[in-house]
Amino acid sequence: MAVFRHVSGITRRAFLAATAGAALGARVAAQPSREVLYNGITLAQPWPPRRARLSTAPERAPYLASPPDVINIDVGRQLFVDDFLIEESSLHRDFHKADYHPANPLLTPEQPWEIDDPYAAMTKTAPSSAAMVFSDGVFFDPADRLFKMWYMAGYQQHTALATSTDGITWRRHAANVIPGTNIVRKHRRDSSTVWLDLNERDRSARFKMAWTAMEGSGLLHLSVSPDGMHWTDRGDAGPAGDRTTCFYNPFRSRWCFSIRDNDPLLRRIRRYYEVSEFGAARWAAGEPVAWTAADSLDAVREGGDVPAELYNLDAVAYESVMLGLFAIFRGESSNREKPNDLCVGFSRDGFHWSRPSREAFIGVSERQGDWNWANVQSAGGVCIVAGDRLHFYVSGRAGVPGTSLPGRCSTGLATLRRDGFASVTDMWPGATRPITRHRTALITRPVKFLGAHGFANADVDGSLRVELLDREGKTIPGFSAVQCEPVSGNRTKHAIRWRSSTPIAELANTVVRFKFVLDRARLFAFWVSPSATGESRGYLGAGGPGYAGTIDS
Repeated sequence: MAVFRHVSGITRRAFLAATAGAALGARVAAQPSREVLYNGITLAQPWPPRRARLSTAPERAPYLASPPDVINIDVGRQLFVDDFLIEESSLHRDFHKADYHPANPLLTPEQPWEIDDPYAAMTKTAPSSAAMVFSDGVFFDPADRLFKMWYMAGYQQHTALATSTDGITWRRHAANVIPGTNIVRKHRRDSSTVWLDLNERDRSARFKMAWTAMEGSGLLHLSVSPDGMHWTDRGDAGPAGDRTTCFYNPFRSRWCFSIRDNDPLLRRIRRYYEVSEFGAARWAAGEPVAWTAADSLDAVREGGDVPAELYNLDAVAYESVMLGLFAIFRGESSNREKPNDLCVGFSRDGFHWSRPSREAFIGVSERQGDWNWANVQSAGGVCIVAGDRLHFYVSGRAGVPGTSLPGRCSTGLATLRRDGFASVTDMWPGATRPITRHRTALITRPVKFLGAHGFANADVDGSLRVELLDREGKTIPGFSAVQCEPVSGNRTKHAIRWRSSTPIAELANTVVRFKFVLDRARLFAFWVSPSATGESRGYLGAGGPGYAGTIDS
C-alpha cells in the first residue's frame, strides 16, 4: 500500500455544550434563511459563497475552523481524511495512493473511428488516437448489472460506449447509432460528462450528458437519454471553457457544474454553478461563482516555468463526503505533452475543499513509452465500489517524445482499499515500536447516531478497542475499552462489540464521543449501522456490483 507523506496528529481538546444534527435519513434540514446539512454544517448565506476572485493562498474549509457542536454520523462511513471528526489524537495520519492495475491499459484505440485523425494531415503533425475517458463517465448500472464506460473515440471526435461484467475486460457495445460502431454521439467534441441518474423518474432522462464542442459557440451543451445511447438535446447551459464537467451532489439534491475559466493570475481555475434540475441549468457570463484553483502548495515539475494550475475537477458523493479528483497541470515542455496528474480532495459541504496531501493520488509514469507517460485525467463518476476495492478509471496519454502531442490515448484503472484515502495509526514513521499504549488513542468530537451496530475498517496486527464517552469525556458504563472485544485482522468491515448487557442501540440519539485505542493498528473508518450486516447508509460513488443503487442500504 503506497503512502503519502504524513500529517501529524491533532492535540486540541475543547468540550462543547450545544446540540445540532438532523433526523435519520434527512440529507438537508431547512431553516428560515440558512440550510443545515445532515452532518450539522450550516451553510452561509448567500450560497454558494460569492467572492471576487481566488488567490494562491491555501484555503481552510470553514467547517474545519468552526465545526458543528454535535456531528450527526448517521450517513455513511466516517473517514479520517481531515480533522472534522477529531477532538484529540496522539496518532499519526497517513494518506494513501491508488495503485495501477497490472492489466493496464484496459481499453486502447483499435477501431478505425478511434484511430482516424483527419486533423493531423491538415496540421502536418503525428496522428493521435483515442479510446479514453476525458471525464465522460464510468458507472455500474444495476438495471443490467454491467459496468458502463462512455469515452472519447478518436482524438476530440466522438463519444462511444463500452461495457464490462467485471470492470477489467471491456467490449465495445454495438449502439446502432452509427451502424457497425459503438459510437453513441458523433460530434467534434472536447470535454464531456455522462451521468447515470438513478433518482430520475423520467425514464427518457435516465442518463445525462454535458459536453463542449471543439468549435462553435463556447457554450456547455446539455443532453439526456433513456439508454445512454440515443440522445436528445436539452439546450445550452451557458458560457463555459473547454474542460467543463458536472456532477450530482445527493447530500443537497443539486446538479453542480465545474466550469473551466481563466484568471489573470492563476490561469486555469474552476467556477461553480448549481441547480436542482439538470435541464434547467442556465447561466449568463460572469454568473457562476469563483470556486477553486491550484495554490501555492501545488508543486511545479522540475523545469516548469509557470505556477501549477487546476486543469479539471470531477467529484462524486462517497460515503459521508464529497470526493474530488483534482487534475493538476504542473507545466509543459515542447518535448512532452502536459504531464497532468490527479490529486485527491474532500468536501463536507459540497463547495469548500480540504486537500491535506498535495502529492499525486494517481500519477503519470516517468518511463517514456508507457501508456500514461504524458497525461492522466479522471472519469465522470470518479469511482466504483468493487468489493473491498475502489475502482478509479483514468485516461492516459502515451505522448510523442520530442513533441507536445498526445499520441496514443487509452483508458486504465487504479484501485484503492475501500475507504483507504487516509488512516490513523500508532506506528509513527521511523519508530521501531508503538508509542506508550495508554497514549495511542483518538477521541472524536461530540457525535450522535440512530444505529444499533458499530463497525470499523481497520488493519490490525495487535488490537483495536473502542470506548464510548459521554459529552464530558467520562466513560459510559458498559462501553469501556476493557469491555470492548479486541478487534484484530485486516478487514474493511470489523464488527465492534462490548461485553455488556447494554446494547449500543440504547445510546441512539444521545451525544457521545468515540475513543479508539490502537496497538499496532491502522484505522480507516468507523460507522454505526441499523443492521448487523453493516450497511452504512452512505453513498457509493458511481455504484458497484451487489448494490441496487448508489446508497449502501
